[in-house]
Amino acid sequence: MSDIPGHLLTHPSPSFSPSGNNRVSATVGNSCVLTCPPKSNITTVTWKISPKVGGLCTLGYRADQNKTDRTNCSDSMNWKFRPDRDPALEIWQVGIDHEGNYACEIVATEGNFHKTYHLTVLVPPRLTMYCDDHGNPVCKATAGKPAAQILWVLESNSTPKEEGHDNGTVTVLSTFTAQSTNVTNTTCIVSHPAGNRSMTIACHPPGKLPFVCSVFKTPFSPLFMY
Repeated sequence: MSDIPGHLLTHPSPSFSPSGNNRVSATVGNSCVLTCPPKSNITTVTWKISPKVGGLCTLGYRADQNKTDRTNCSDSMNWKFRPDRDPALEIWQVGIDHEGNYACEIVATEGNFHKTYHLTVLVPPRLTMYCDDHGNPVCKATAGKPAAQILWVLESNSTPKEEGHDNGTVTVLSTFTAQSTNVTNTTCIVSHPAGNRSMTIACHPPGKLPFVCSVFKTPFSPLFMY
């Protein structure tokens, strides 16, 4: 790469295998910064991004021309600082389409350097809870990525049902089946890498007590049980 002609070259690159990569995750809607080791006397810096959807994107910098170039990259990603001082890559408002493999390649007087990442995008599920026609509590975690885990504070025979969506998110539905007919308040816990949430609902079987449905939410928690 030291004898680059008068324009910035962005050579095609093979797909990067996630094996051996630095695995990182980011929650959809947040920003994400991927670092590349800063070196003195840089000749060129190239970021090569291979998303799961779409073609190869490249960001390049040439020190001899003090010039940057980009090919097939969206406006949502760019250098975080000046690439000659810090070649970190920043992604604004991470989306599912940003998931994939990222490689930073540096050519400097002290040698060539290469750092790769596999970026996983997390989508927090939307949590809802309601009482079905039989007075059973139902907990629903909609469009999460990866699929959420639904747990019940009290013992239940429930088997969660999953429905996959075209964008890679998954909806999980769980119906609480109580061992005792005396249970009124029931708490559902949704565990997800993007954070935990819980809700409590009061359901009464029809015909035994007046049907009442009330829902109580707990604040979002960044911890997860995976």
